[in-house]
Amino acid sequence: MALPHIVVTSGEPAGIGPDLCVELASHEFPAELTVLGDPEVLRRRAAALGRPLEIVDVTRQDATGSRSGGPSLRVLAHSVAAPVIPGRLDPANAKYVLQMLDDAADACAADRYDAMVTAPVQKSLLAESGVDFTGHTEYLAGRLGAEQPVMLLVAGTLRVALATTHLPLAEVSQTVTRGLLERVIPVLAADLEAKFRIPRPRIIVCGLNPHAGESGHLGREEIEVIEPVLRALRSDAFELIGPVPADTAFTPRMLERADAVLAMFHDQGLPVLKYAGFGHAVNVTLGLPIIRTSVDHGTALDLAGTGRADPGSLIAAVELAIELGSHRSTD
Repeated sequence: MALPHIVVTSGEPAGIGPDLCVELASHEFPAELTVLGDPEVLRRRAAALGRPLEIVDVTRQDATGSRSGGPSLRVLAHSVAAPVIPGRLDPANAKYVLQMLDDAADACAADRYDAMVTAPVQKSLLAESGVDFTGHTEYLAGRLGAEQPVMLLVAGTLRVALATTHLPLAEVSQTVTRGLLERVIPVLAADLEAKFRIPRPRIIVCGLNPHAGESGHLGREEIEVIEPVLRALRSDAFELIGPVPADTAFTPRMLERADAVLAMFHDQGLPVLKYAGFGHAVNVTLGLPIIRTSVDHGTALDLAGTGRADPGSLIAAVELAIELGSHRSTD
């Protein structure tokens, strides 16, 4: 069976993305990896880290050649617009970061790769460059024409999906509507089955309010929004449990009954997930026509070039991309 082909974007060049990509060269994966980035940035970062590294230059026409021996990276070259200093952002390189995302997503959509993995980007820098960028999830959905992307974080057997992602807390209540949940839940269920190969997935759905509203005394969103959607969507294709108070949804007894938890907002679900597996958790974007995984952390500008960045999450993201990509390549 042919090895899955995985493309990795190296992220914000002033952050730890290049450091993490350099570390990938020291690991053997049952896949063919191609890194998108500036070869000179990667060489200089490897030198700063004291890591021997051979860059295997990959042309756009031939991105599937075999890796050379020793610590090496197959690199599909993209060029930064301005010199890169670790830890120091430069808006001139925003286009470079976005071009890597565009090229990787388009190549996956064209079936040239089985999955894409993204190193961290600096959201504020991209937004300040004039691009409507709130995160990889939303950006890739727009690029690929996906109507309802869903963010899923994975740490071992714990899977936590989010109904809303990067929103101010004051906007969450008005955003969690019947229409939103009617779109999110089927995407989550479908991709748990199709991409993770989980038959009839079991999903715990959190309430929005403390104690899941406590029969309306602490909020009525459970009664008026969440419960009606769960009643309407329940079917033989998947199991919905809830709405469950968030402070009990993550207990071992409850998690034994479920394949995933759907949290209503970012900080309802992700603190638990990151406590369980920070540094080794993986972000997966569901609802896309491609497979995309990512790290569970940011650019860590203060760690760039120091040798103190932990590659665990990127390695886990690559490993999960290989697993999911292997499912895809056998379909």
